Amino acid sequence: MNSRYLVIIATYNEAQNITNLVEKLLATGEEIDVLVVDDNSPDGTGRLAELLSEKNPHRVHVLHRPGKLGLGTAYHDGFKLALEKRYERVVTVDADFSHPVEIIPLMIGKLSEAGLVIGSRYVSGGKIENWPLKRKINSRVANFMARLLMGLKTRDCTSGFRAYRSEYLKKVPMDELIARGYSALPEFLYFFQKSGAPVVEVPITFINRQEGKSKISSREIREAIKVMLYYWWHRPEL
Repeated sequence: MNSRYLVIIATYNEAQNITNLVEKLLATGEEIDVLVVDDNSPDGTGRLAELLSEKNPHRVHVLHRPGKLGLGTAYHDGFKLALEKRYERVVTVDADFSHPVEIIPLMIGKLSEAGLVIGSRYVSGGKIENWPLKRKINSRVANFMARLLMGLKTRDCTSGFRAYRSEYLKKVPMDELIARGYSALPEFLYFFQKSGAPVVEVPITFINRQEGKSKISSREIREAIKVMLYYWWHRPEL
């Protein structure tokens, strides 16, 4: 197995952030490798990622996809590559600096007792900065509905800041997942819970992006509702 761990960043039009973020991640620990999964960003994010890979050929990798295919499928493809490369631990982080990447070593350390560690906004000590009221309400409602309809026990079901143990990732039926966008986050969590993986939440301060635009859209919200209803009705098993 690979004793290093892989940080996956899914990108679409993140040219303003990607270089600084990758450099900050690499500085966080010598054991960190980075995979940028870029959906053919028109703003040149993929090319910037390639330049970072050329500068750090053994630590930064780039997966180019033909178009905007969704966060869930980006993580799906990233996880498959991580498992092929035999990484034991995999981290997902947003590209917009909303996640405090300096606590990644803490999250990785907690994988000794957990199958999944979530950087949580909704446990004691967690908080959100600079979000408008509408987005706060939408996030709270989405988490409430995920727990109610999907039977999830985690407080922050929609956080994308996560550390995974690969032995449990292998149990997720990747080719049977139905979510393409952000609703993949509770969907992955659903199967981790079904697998019996211990899930730990650590508090984070989530800071609203400073550069670029949010990718949450009405289409994403509609998909999330459909995904939650599907799992409420079918309750698929592993």
